[in-house]
Amino acid sequence: MRRIGSAEEEASKRKRNQIIVGIVLIVVMLFSVLGYSFQGGDSSTKDKKIIYNGFEFIEQNNFWLSSIGNIQFSFKYNPKQVEKISSDIKTLDNYYNKPLYISSENIEAESEVYRNLVQVVQRVQEACLENEKCTGDLPYKTCKDNLIVIKESGSNSIRQEDNCVFIDGKKDDLVKLADEFLFKILDVE
Repeated sequence: MRRIGSAEEEASKRKRNQIIVGIVLIVVMLFSVLGYSFQGGDSSTKDKKIIYNGFEFIEQNNFWLSSIGNIQFSFKYNPKQVEKISSDIKTLDNYYNKPLYISSENIEAESEVYRNLVQVVQRVQEACLENEKCTGDLPYKTCKDNLIVIKESGSNSIRQEDNCVFIDGKKDDLVKLADEFLFKILDVE
């Protein structure tokens, strides 16, 4: 049988229990903060930093970040991880404050190009290359417009015809090829 205590004893017991729970919570939060701070130290970023042709790339959240000019770019791959493809590509100056059209069979490669070039172009819009089969209600564009065409094919290539850039490659290589294209227009390679 439980002993009946006075109101003062009950209040004292409740207060003591609240203090104990409060101290336990403070200790847990303190150790959580300390553990998190030790986990995210500078040593991990030193291992994930490379210099390539004078450009610094730092890996954060599975992306390689680099400040080029006054703009922060992010890439899925760093320049050492992509295939070097010989091609003559116009530089980023060709895209400044102009509309950019993208026709892509691969959403990841399209996103890679979009994420980086949306910072410098007037706008980005999906489109279809003239004389190609087009799904949806997309506008048709020619190589007089800034158009990037990303397609799956049996061999990897990047080529430019007038203002059209054609990025062709195997499905698993298209994001790397998109990064290779970006490195070329940014004069990283």
